[in-house]
Amino acid sequence: MALRWYTIVTDSLDPQALARWWAETLNWTLIHDEPEEAVLIPPWASPEPITNLDEWLRSGQGLCFVKVPDEKVVKNRLHIDLAPHSSQDREAEIHALIERGATLADIGQDEEEGTWTVLRDPEGNEFCVLSSRER
Repeated sequence: MALRWYTIVTDSLDPQALARWWAETLNWTLIHDEPEEAVLIPPWASPEPITNLDEWLRSGQGLCFVKVPDEKVVKNRLHIDLAPHSSQDREAEIHALIERGATLADIGQDEEEGTWTVLRDPEGNEFCVLSSRER
């Protein structure tokens, strides 16, 4: 028996704004947009019901943003890693994220590692931009 990893849920003061920011970052689709919850799916995933189990298990994860009354106060215990393809300019991608509202984050990482950059989204959730990859 296998369960599908369905979604990652992020608490948010403004789910719609944060969902739009992540949708632009990932080029994903906003499929649910209510004051208390906003949901994104990747472009290859269908928003339509899937009745075939195998197809449903392969359909990919979503991101869900739910409204909470309190601000984030501690470092995330779970975060998203983003990676550019080797044909992309990693530094330009990081710069574009910062221009759109991300901020650099110091969580005690070793700067000599050089294989990732830690950032925060507009609500302070940490995420990383890894070195360029082909897989």
